[in-house]
Amino acid sequence: MSVLIKPIITEKATADSELNNRYGFIVDPKANKLQIKDAVEATYGVSVEKVRTMNYGAKRSTRYTKTGIQHGKTNAVKKAIVQVAEGDIIDFYSNI
Repeated sequence: MSVLIKPIITEKATADSELNNRYGFIVDPKANKLQIKDAVEATYGVSVEKVRTMNYGAKRSTRYTKTGIQHGKTNAVKKAIVQVAEGDIIDFYSNI
């Protein structure tokens, strides 16, 4: 299983990457900072300076319908914000 699941491509993440050389990824919940650093360096060929991680828990919801009460939840995710060295760029849109 891969450590990196997918990159985070939002307006806030794109602005952060352009201004501060920080990129966001959704990662495996069991991965630690060293594994995330090694995976980003191996995949994109950049040097990583700092890794910040955030664990988001599942959101639970309840709906009242004709057939009764329906319970649901979203998946828990782990996000990583990776700061790369000055001058290094990760291009998510290259068609290689």
